[in-house]
Amino acid sequence: MTSNNSPAASVTFVGNATTVLRMGDFTLLTDPNFLHAGQRAYLGYGMWTRRLKDPALDIPDLPPLDGVLLSHLHGDHFDRVARRDLPRHLTVVTTPAAQRRLRRWGFRAANGLATWESHEFVRGDQVLRVTAVPAHHGPHGLKWLLPPTMGEIVEWEREGQPLLCLYISGDTLYRPDFAEIPRRYPRIDAMLVHLGGTRVLGVQLTLDGSQGHQLTRLMRPRVTVPIHYDDYTVMRSPLRDYVDEVNRDASITQLLTVRRGETVELPVPRVPDLGSA
Repeated sequence: MTSNNSPAASVTFVGNATTVLRMGDFTLLTDPNFLHAGQRAYLGYGMWTRRLKDPALDIPDLPPLDGVLLSHLHGDHFDRVARRDLPRHLTVVTTPAAQRRLRRWGFRAANGLATWESHEFVRGDQVLRVTAVPAHHGPHGLKWLLPPTMGEIVEWEREGQPLLCLYISGDTLYRPDFAEIPRRYPRIDAMLVHLGGTRVLGVQLTLDGSQGHQLTRLMRPRVTVPIHYDDYTVMRSPLRDYVDEVNRDASITQLLTVRRGETVELPVPRVPDLGSA
């Protein structure tokens, strides 16, 4: 239950791109990856990567969930543990390609969104709206070799009053056409940015420190939380690369680095008393 005057929002970092998001009466899980250190994640076409760090939580440790946000279907974002142990009734908001595979696996509530389409979770007078936004998991020439991916805008509202707008980058490289995102969503309160400078066969597939800085500067969030940077052997750009770039840029506001298992609050403006949640 949230306070009428100070609705609560937070993110708990589990590891890799896996977080627990709490916004008012909603709890979501992002990119569920529960393999442990030493285990392999399958990347397709016979390729794999080894996990280096344990997740802070396992599936039995999770709170009750309203749904899952899945940026794309790679083995380090939806692994064999998630496939086996997550409840089949959960709504999984993801790409259309991932939806088809998940439904074959028994996740009948999987909902695939095309770019700019939305899904709403509703509880009482609160709404959580998830909108798919552009992401590009690699260079143009490799488009057909990689699973379609998406970023997400997550908007939390109560009685029609906007409380929080969160942007999640997903696994992506920086593209200038991402300027359409802040054009449509000029007030981004918080951002979860997937980093790591992932390289497979010498090809970069996710943001490194420099590209992460470019994306953060473009989105202008009030608070940025970096994730997805050191869990797997294919990640080549350490968190320090990004932190150093951002700290040299006075136009970027608050950067929150978070340890596995740590929970940090997300910025929510105070709103008038709207009645009980």
